[in-house]
Amino acid sequence: MSGQQQRTKNVGVWVEESDFLEINITAIGKDILLKIDEATELTIKCKKGLQIMIPDPNKTQANPTKTQAAKREAIAILSPLSSLFLPNLGLRNNSQVISTFGISVKMGNADECCSTQLIDGDGMFNVHGLENFMKEVKLAECGLSYAVVSIMGPQSSGKSTLLNHLFGTNFREMDAFRGRSQTTKGIWLARCADIEPCTLVMDLEGTDGRERGEDDTAFEKQSALFALAVSDIVLINMWCHDIGREQAANKPLLKTVFQVMMRLFSPRKTTLMFVIRDKTRTPLENLEPVLREDIQKIWDSVPKPQAHKETPLSEFFNVQVTALSSYEEKEELFKEQVASLKQRFHQSIAPGGLAGDRRAVVPASGFSFSAQQIWKVIKENKDLDLPAHKVMVATVRCEEIANEKFAYFASNEEWCQIEEDVQTGTVPGFGKKLSLIIGSCLSGYDAEAIYFDEGVRSAKREQLEAKLLQLVQPAYQLMLGHIRSGTLDKFKEAFDKALSGGEGFAVATHGCTKAVMTQFDEECADAVIEQANWDTSKVRDKLRRDIDAHVAAVRATKLSELTALYEGKLNEGLSGPVEALLDGASNETWPAIRVLLLRETESAILGLSSALSGFDMDEQTKDKMLASLENYARGVVEAKAREEAGRVLIRMKDRFATLFSHDSDSMPRVWTGKEDIRAITKTARSSSLKLLSVMAAIRLDDYTDNIENTLSAALVDNVKSAVTNRSITTVDPLASSTWEEVPPSKTLITPVQCKNLWRQFKMETEYSVTQAIAAQEANKRNNNWLPPPWAIVAMVVLGFNEFMTLLRNPLYLGVIFVAFLLSKALWVQLDIAGEFRHGIVPGMLSLATKLLPTVMNLLRKLAEEGAKPPTTDTRGNPLPGSKNFRNGVNTSSAVSSSASSEITSENGTEEYSSSSKQD
Repeated sequence: MSGQQQRTKNVGVWVEESDFLEINITAIGKDILLKIDEATELTIKCKKGLQIMIPDPNKTQANPTKTQAAKREAIAILSPLSSLFLPNLGLRNNSQVISTFGISVKMGNADECCSTQLIDGDGMFNVHGLENFMKEVKLAECGLSYAVVSIMGPQSSGKSTLLNHLFGTNFREMDAFRGRSQTTKGIWLARCADIEPCTLVMDLEGTDGRERGEDDTAFEKQSALFALAVSDIVLINMWCHDIGREQAANKPLLKTVFQVMMRLFSPRKTTLMFVIRDKTRTPLENLEPVLREDIQKIWDSVPKPQAHKETPLSEFFNVQVTALSSYEEKEELFKEQVASLKQRFHQSIAPGGLAGDRRAVVPASGFSFSAQQIWKVIKENKDLDLPAHKVMVATVRCEEIANEKFAYFASNEEWCQIEEDVQTGTVPGFGKKLSLIIGSCLSGYDAEAIYFDEGVRSAKREQLEAKLLQLVQPAYQLMLGHIRSGTLDKFKEAFDKALSGGEGFAVATHGCTKAVMTQFDEECADAVIEQANWDTSKVRDKLRRDIDAHVAAVRATKLSELTALYEGKLNEGLSGPVEALLDGASNETWPAIRVLLLRETESAILGLSSALSGFDMDEQTKDKMLASLENYARGVVEAKAREEAGRVLIRMKDRFATLFSHDSDSMPRVWTGKEDIRAITKTARSSSLKLLSVMAAIRLDDYTDNIENTLSAALVDNVKSAVTNRSITTVDPLASSTWEEVPPSKTLITPVQCKNLWRQFKMETEYSVTQAIAAQEANKRNNNWLPPPWAIVAMVVLGFNEFMTLLRNPLYLGVIFVAFLLSKALWVQLDIAGEFRHGIVPGMLSLATKLLPTVMNLLRKLAEEGAKPPTTDTRGNPLPGSKNFRNGVNTSSAVSSSASSEITSENGTEEYSSSSKQD
């Protein structure tokens, strides 16, 4: 036995030598050793009870793989054997096999109970075992529909036996044959079988045990406080013969219970059921008053806080008393009484039931954490604030549930797909899909957290909802962004199509905007998440601003195109005609320009006004655009006038040249000597002066000015009067920068500029007049080529002797003829008349440099002609060459005569003639 007990203490250790797992099965009568070796041989010794010890890989050095294999083997072996030895053990068909480390092997029906050691003898909380226990019994699904029953009492008082019979558990019972000793160490937890709702039973270590000693009562108090804090019903197991005794074994236990009760801040009302064991013949009606009196005395003697000095016992406890016969002497009666007592535990949490006070109950899913925290506070020797503890448990559990649901949502495949798809475009059914997923998460949270504190549950639900919405908000914003951009693109396409189809701008704008905004609202409604109260007005306003900006840009472009179109028409219709009118300056020039401007402006304004009617513009803007177009037309005319004014001198000279050099039939003039150059010059200059007066100012407004008279008086009449009256000093009317009755903005050429232009004009046209006079003089000389008669008579008289000499000696005549030919040839080759046209000194210098090369060239040509052999053609036909030469000489002579006459007239005749004529 001792060897087997030693192995029981070292449960879960592998025996390396034989490489088999030892499974210790403890029964009431004797131990059973099952050896699972390679041949799967079994040695079974069993009487009552059944328990399998399988090592926990997390707490031992055992091989996890071998542990799981052994577990499977144990299930495979023990299940078929249950029908063989369970009846011999006196166990019911719902018996089970449990492990000491939270690993359980079930046998029988699914409704059978399951147990685990909650706190060991050293006060270590079995977290892993409790979590496995909760999974095994599916405690989290119970919500608030569960009850916790615990039992306290002296050691070896039959607590485990009572629980096994009352609730169908399989707590280890004391082996009476082995002596009375401690059986239950720490606190064990099991689920009751065949009791609704789910009922958990805690078997506490017995008090007043010799194993812990007389002074070691710390664990007793801690376990009692834990049981009061966790349990709805606390069974006080006591012997019947202790009732009425001053030093009975139950009094220290009751003192402990009442003392630790004071450490519970705002405790709930717990049911204390005193179970009187081994009831004697004394009726329960007589025992109960004595027991209640003893309980009251103990309550009164226990020190209490100031707030509970006068608090009655009934405020804290609902005291119940029941009695049971001896199990060993009256087993059948005991079982009947236990079965009757068991009925009281059915529906114990219902109103009026044993566990009626449910104020601080913790939802089943939070039981594990709540028990851990309560035991932690108790171990730290702190007072328990149960309401605060309930809130704390609710906070932690709701936080855990919320985190689980959030993690579930974050890893949800449908959500991940939506999040991925929304990066590139819109997702059909976006809002509905996300609403369903979020709703599923929130519904799952509500289902799991429904029994926790409402305030905490609601707060954590709001936080979960906020976190979920915060997670999906970027995707939602992306969705809205895609909807907005897509709607804007659709608007642009529809708007351009409508305008291209000839639809009015305002009609197209209104129709397209209404259509796309309706579509946007529908798509936004499809994207709305039910759980979110997000406002899409900002995105809608942004879309509307984008549409308005696009419409404004298109309107500005269209208006700019219209304006440019009509401005181009005005520019085309005004520039050319205005230039032509200004070029033919007359008294009707500016009236004609005004008529032209009015006609073209009215036409353009009418066309633009008709085009603007489709833009739904306000009258003020429309009038402003029409006024701008009208101003543009005036600007075109004014710009063209200023441009022409800048070229007025050229225009004046061209007009002068046209009138001076052409006759009335526009044929070029030939100065034959019969023309009146003075009259022609005056007419041409008057016309040029008229051009200057027309170009001096802009006359688009119907007003009169005196510019022409002023210019005529100052530039024409004033010259005549100055020549006539040289001694009279007059004021120059052109000595000013402005014209009378003409605004400065309308002035193109100031009076001073007119005077300077006229002076320059006269200087540049004087040469043409001089040339005309010279041409007349030259023509006169050409027509009178014979010398005067007296010169002829003088030549005959004075040259008679020379003439006779020539007749007597004809050789002189040949020499003179050759000399004439040479001279004529040099005259033509040297272009003597042309050289002297630029002056006498430059002509002499130029002839000096050309004379020798020209003479040498002539001699060379004569030598070449003399060296040629005589031919028949040359001899027979010498005259054409001479004729050509003479013709050339004659032609040159004519040119020379003309040039000579020009030089003469240029040097003296024209100037003096002009002066004499002017005088």
